[in-house]
Amino acid sequence: MAGSPPRFYGLADVAEVLNISPAQVYALVRRGDLPAIKIGGRGQWRVEHTELENYIANAYESTKQYIQEHPYSSDELADSELQPDEPVLDS
Repeated sequence: MAGSPPRFYGLADVAEVLNISPAQVYALVRRGDLPAIKIGGRGQWRVEHTELENYIANAYESTKQYIQEHPYSSDELADSELQPDEPVLDS
């Protein structure tokens, strides 16, 4: 099984894959958006690899649908993610 992904991920691992915070992953799980199981005496959350891949595929589909229903307009440029994350410093 060398090279195959693990069957289950912890919430921190899912956060790393999705590039979001563990708190955001926890919210996805608690809302039921991302199926997960609780295991062990401490109730550790685990997300199965296939469920994470399904969540990502569904996110692509819902984004595609959103784009089709909300065509791009030049007014969105000011609010888009194309803007730099950090302010530009004057020299």
